[in-house]
Amino acid sequence: MQERAARTRRTVLAAAAVEFAERGYDGVSLQRVARRAATSVGALTFHFRNKSALADEVRTTGRARFRRCLEELEQRAPAADPLRDLRTLIGALARLAHEDPFVRAVRRLEADPPEDAPPLAELWLPPLRRLLDRAHSTRRLRPGVAPEDAVALLAHLAEGAMAARGTPPDAAPGAVAAGDAVWGVVLHGLAADRGDRGD
Repeated sequence: MQERAARTRRTVLAAAAVEFAERGYDGVSLQRVARRAATSVGALTFHFRNKSALADEVRTTGRARFRRCLEELEQRAPAADPLRDLRTLIGALARLAHEDPFVRAVRRLEADPPEDAPPLAELWLPPLRRLLDRAHSTRRLRPGVAPEDAVALLAHLAEGAMAARGTPPDAAPGAVAAGDAVWGVVLHGLAADRGDRGD
């Protein structure tokens, strides 16, 4: 019985993530979620008393998945060039924002919140800043590029990469390659020439 209840809860939560990601907070009803989960509204409200509680749990799950991805990236051995790690970080953020329905739901709920909630940026901006500080301290940034200016630029571009509708999980490989090429251009523009680095 407990296993069945836990399975129902997981199914409802997954259905709610897809609904919130597609429709935002105001566009979701408990009836829609129950229908997508192939269960009853009564079974849904047994686990989540109302839509706000359901949105909170979706948000908590999405933030946990996002945090876990960032922790895994930070546990990897750092590349010799921190700009390469920056490219990896931003690519991972974009993929997660497109492929994980819970993360997509969190981002949609940020734009259409039932109440104030901390933005996902508070999770990914600190590692981005640390990588740019490392790039600056190892003279990998082009002279004249201040780390804070690079943070502002990359933060805008990362938000755009996460929000872009053009590279969903089922996008053609060429679309992903084009996105990688754009990041190659951006990071090349930030990178110091070999002579400037003292290599």
